[in-house]
Amino acid sequence: MRHLETFVQFLKYYPKHFSTQTGLQDAGPMTCLLKTRSVIRFKGPDTIKFLQGLVTNDVRRLGDPEPAGENSATPNMPVVTVPPLYAALLTPQGRFLYDFFLYRRPRPDEKLNRTGTGPGPNPGELEIYADVDRSVLDEVLITLKKYRLRSKVDIENMAEEFSCWQRFGGKTAENSSSQEELETDSVGWGGTVDPSGVSASRGHNSGWHWEKDPRLDCLGDRSIFPSNTTPPLVEANEETVEENFVLWRLEKGVAEGSTEIPKGEAVPLEYNLAGLNAISFDKGCYVGQELIARTHHRGVIRKRLIPLRFLDDSGKEMEQQVAPGSEVNDMTSGKKVGTVTSALGSRGLGLLRLEEAFKGTGSLTIKGREDIRVESIRPEWWPAEWFLDHQVSEAA
Repeated sequence: MRHLETFVQFLKYYPKHFSTQTGLQDAGPMTCLLKTRSVIRFKGPDTIKFLQGLVTNDVRRLGDPEPAGENSATPNMPVVTVPPLYAALLTPQGRFLYDFFLYRRPRPDEKLNRTGTGPGPNPGELEIYADVDRSVLDEVLITLKKYRLRSKVDIENMAEEFSCWQRFGGKTAENSSSQEELETDSVGWGGTVDPSGVSASRGHNSGWHWEKDPRLDCLGDRSIFPSNTTPPLVEANEETVEENFVLWRLEKGVAEGSTEIPKGEAVPLEYNLAGLNAISFDKGCYVGQELIARTHHRGVIRKRLIPLRFLDDSGKEMEQQVAPGSEVNDMTSGKKVGTVTSALGSRGLGLLRLEEAFKGTGSLTIKGREDIRVESIRPEWWPAEWFLDHQVSEAA
């Protein structure tokens, strides 16, 4: 009930800025400061090796930048591109602990100089920044330092220096290849070069710019920026509260952080982390890798995290009536189908058995609140085999 009470209190203070309806699909773009996320930095010669042996994704990609292509002639842009990674740290038993968005900031020698005539000065040390769940920040730092041992890598809390931001909305993905993207990428050295690009993007001289959310295109853009600056492309009438992005994620079926993905309990494949580009199945060993590989190659996932909508008997959405932890039952059979893991407004996520979640009988309900109907929604980004794997298990 703690989550529900917090949400109700939030509505009292932000009634005009927060929408629990699906109109977000037609709005956009919107930008929000992610107050639930924080930033840490890895620095040192063993950074890539250290992270490679810990997290679920192939971090070597961060150490192998690609040429930026035809846009590399723009002085404000790096001459190489290093897309961010989404990854998770697991327990030795293969259960979820923490998620990370990993960013590699281009080194000085990988950017054109202020005149646009050549690379910058000496390379400097490799730095990788991680966007992590603020509620477990201290735990993350302690855990990482426990694994560090003799590795030559510094792990530093950068919560005061940097902030996490998300840019999303129904029209964000449509604009991904437009001139707007070029303006977003133009943020680099600052106002002394390419003033038209800097002006259009409201850029600054920090060198940070928006990146595609590494999980799904439909989630928009994500990045970290210095806390004392305003990110590019942020207009006053487009900035919104973080809860609107939470709703956006819930509607897409995407959980985030150690509260929505239960720490020490969640099986990563059941929470769809493979489909969110968080897991590499050919990178080699990392903490918890054995269970992930065995489950993946077995090929049958009987439960998955699914977007939910809460309705009354007439089909009207029911707001703030369901709390995380509520049990979802099949009213016809009386059996438990799964559990609500996240809830906000009339939307939520639930870990449900696939063989019963998509029967389409309209018989799912909340235990103890049979007046609330639960509608399960198949996300558009799901691969076909996810929807069919419960049929395979039944046939076997």
